[in-house]
Amino acid sequence: MNSLPSAAAPTPTTFGADERDAFRRRVLSLSRRLDRSLPWSGSSAWAIYVSEVMLQQTSVARVVEPWTRFLDVFPTPRSCAEASTADVLRQWSGLGFPRRALALQAATRVMVNQYEGEVPSSVDDLRALPGVGPYTAHAVASFAFGAPVGVVDTNVGRVFARVIANRPLRASEAQELAHDLVPPSKSARWNQAMLDLGAQYCTATPRCSQCPLRDQCRWRLEGGPDPSLRSAAVSRPQKTFAGSNRQARGRVLRRLESGPTTRRVLEGSMNLDDADRMKEIIDSLVSDGLIERRANKFCLAGDSAR
Repeated sequence: MNSLPSAAAPTPTTFGADERDAFRRRVLSLSRRLDRSLPWSGSSAWAIYVSEVMLQQTSVARVVEPWTRFLDVFPTPRSCAEASTADVLRQWSGLGFPRRALALQAATRVMVNQYEGEVPSSVDDLRALPGVGPYTAHAVASFAFGAPVGVVDTNVGRVFARVIANRPLRASEAQELAHDLVPPSKSARWNQAMLDLGAQYCTATPRCSQCPLRDQCRWRLEGGPDPSLRSAAVSRPQKTFAGSNRQARGRVLRRLESGPTTRRVLEGSMNLDDADRMKEIIDSLVSDGLIERRANKFCLAGDSAR
């Protein structure tokens, strides 16, 4: 769907009580139809926490296998906190953005020291953990503990911008709307249905003709340009991966998973011709605490067993 004939004027992002309740009932009635049967749904708080950290900037399809592997090795926050950083990075392999793994382990040490080895339940306590932003804090609070808080990612932002507002939304507006709409009970069911709706129908290229909310969608009914461009104003698009420093950094980390090696070998693994850039990449990995230099070799951080 592109644009429809007539342009719509900006509209409020809040519902009246009757309209809000009707929208809630409609979304909740669709929850089973929309359900993607994610393996972490209904799991322990720790399993949900790990899934949400892994899902930051990473698709569901890429997370399922590493999530399963990670929990097999680290079934509790304490087991992750007590592991070597190198072992955590090995289990994170293939997910990208490895600094998330460092933040995850740092968060488990806070859990051990301050929460008796358990995932904290409040949004404020979750938000204070290393590597946890507003989305992750709200998602864990809702999915693990049933807290009545709204969850907003790019998928939900698109639904709000198109179905409810028919105009671009600031991130703060989308979050305010999410909190206004979330039911006092069944928040996990509601939030998952909204995420599933955006992931399956209200996609970047929307499937409007099949969408179960097509008859309630203001954009479809009123027309105008797509109001959800630029990630619905709730996240930033990622830069191209191929040929990027992120790709080269990942190659270095994968090479070091098998044990320490020299700078020359690491530079060869990057598949780059720029010597200055290769040095910059290795230095950045050291600076980020992901790898260490020992004598004339490099290894994963904390790789004492190799």
